[in-house]
Amino acid sequence: MPTRFFATLVFIAAATPALAHPGHASGTDHSFLSGLLHPITGLDHILAMVAVGLWSASLGGRSILLVPAGFAGFMAAGFALAVAGVPLPYVEPMILGSVVVLGLLVAAAICLPAVPAALLVGLFAIFHGHAHGSEMGEASALTYGAGFLIATIALHAAGIRLASTLSRLNQRDLPVRALGAVTAFTGALVFVAG
Repeated sequence: MPTRFFATLVFIAAATPALAHPGHASGTDHSFLSGLLHPITGLDHILAMVAVGLWSASLGGRSILLVPAGFAGFMAAGFALAVAGVPLPYVEPMILGSVVVLGLLVAAAICLPAVPAALLVGLFAIFHGHAHGSEMGEASALTYGAGFLIATIALHAAGIRLASTLSRLNQRDLPVRALGAVTAFTGALVFVAG
């Protein structure tokens, strides 16, 4: 079931490249849907958010909840900065950098305590949130923000579930680490191509 959910998200992202980041529906009547779709229609967002779930599951313990919660909280702060009109430099390079770094953290099985790990993903989350806020269009900030937070949490949960499923298949977490390597490689390719 979680594998099908993740595969569906990837299919949706691949099928709608024209909707990668700008607001997907105009006006406040579609704000929640627009916010919900934004993270799952951009490959960079999908890879980073699933990688957060993969890494938090690999870290285990309190990190399973604290790391994704840190990402969501800092992402909301970045969103608030964008809504308030506060500029943030290097948003797109930091988002792509987050894909590479998070992928490498998973691939190399880097272990950090829960709080430093949450702060590290939080650094990147600020830029993801700012991008969401900058691309909100005419949507209502409250409902749009609720939509992308729910989608983000779902992507984190998909990563956690995927990691736990793959870990049961291979005790040394080689499939999870391989996904991290693919994530980092994909992020690097997008960075070089962009």
